[in-house]
Amino acid sequence: MNNPLLDEFKTPFGSAPFNKIKIEHFIPAIEKAIEIALKEIDEITAQPEAPTFENTIEKLEKCGQLIGRNTSLLFNLNSAETSEALQKTTQQASPLLTNFQNDIRLNDALFKRIQSVYLNEDRNALTTEQTTLLEKEYKSFVRNGANLNSESKEKLRIIDTELSQLSLNFGEHVLADTQAFQLHIEREEDLKGLPPIVIEMAAEEAQSREKSGWVFTLDYPSYVPFMTYAENRTLRKKLCLAFGQRGFQDNPQNNSEIILKIVQLRKKRAQLLGYKSHAAFVLEERMAQSEETVKKFLDTLSEKAKPAAEKEWETMKKFAAVNFNLEQLEKWDTAFVSEKLKQAELDLDEQQLKPYFPLDKVLEGLFEIVNKLYGIQLKETTQ
Repeated sequence: MNNPLLDEFKTPFGSAPFNKIKIEHFIPAIEKAIEIALKEIDEITAQPEAPTFENTIEKLEKCGQLIGRNTSLLFNLNSAETSEALQKTTQQASPLLTNFQNDIRLNDALFKRIQSVYLNEDRNALTTEQTTLLEKEYKSFVRNGANLNSESKEKLRIIDTELSQLSLNFGEHVLADTQAFQLHIEREEDLKGLPPIVIEMAAEEAQSREKSGWVFTLDYPSYVPFMTYAENRTLRKKLCLAFGQRGFQDNPQNNSEIILKIVQLRKKRAQLLGYKSHAAFVLEERMAQSEETVKKFLDTLSEKAKPAAEKEWETMKKFAAVNFNLEQLEKWDTAFVSEKLKQAELDLDEQQLKPYFPLDKVLEGLFEIVNKLYGIQLKETTQ
């Protein structure tokens, strides 16, 4: 079978030739790419020469590029335009990729070479980028079990495999509930307040589903404008509750047990690696660095921001009571009332601003900002 995922994409800008890619191409391509990458790792570890940045870190950085490209395509397709066949394929691919990542991270011979470079390489001879890459690779291996004994490494493999499957299941459940819901409107008066472009999109959605009237979904381009502009409070409530219940309904897509398992496994994994908690593991590489710092920051933020937030909330409540006869503001009211308040106080309507920001002008402004901040100039190329 001719598999385009095993070849270089000879398309403008190396974009994916989706018209040639079939679902059944992914697993054979991923398996072959893993085989190629593991051979590249073997070549790195089999070198008789002493480990250096060039023969170890640089080669490792270039390893597995085919896997990265193809898995990125698979998981993006599964998120954006999924199907039963795609979901089965991602479920099949997930353990393959987890095992591959662990085969790299827990490879003793490879880690010894990386460690040797990390401890012995003359940092003055490296560029800033090379030093950053070296430190990143070394820390990544250490933080993912390279220093564990054989028994602990095997436990880590089992945990990682289960976590990857649970995370995939979680996302699929949310996606399934998202796609299962539709708000079908047949009365034009129920569209009051919505911008024409939003109504037009809803009409096209209804037509694609072979329905009359208008259909709104839980996808952000449909959900956010409806919650912001629709005057029908009952329909806002219906859409808001459906959005919040994704993955937490009394159906096969309920994620409650999955969340508990993920939390338990993350804690177990962190402790296996020598950390007090999953939060401690994650924060080590973040600016905050510790749970205590985060808690202090949140407490300070709450102390400073809460009075202002309460004042804004009271303003919204009074505005809603006077203008919409709402005695109690609910979650499905906040975006709508906030937008109306902004229009009243600032005479600002974002929908009226959109025509002034066409794509070419936005890009032009973005490139100008990048040039001022970083001295980078961007020019169009046809190559």
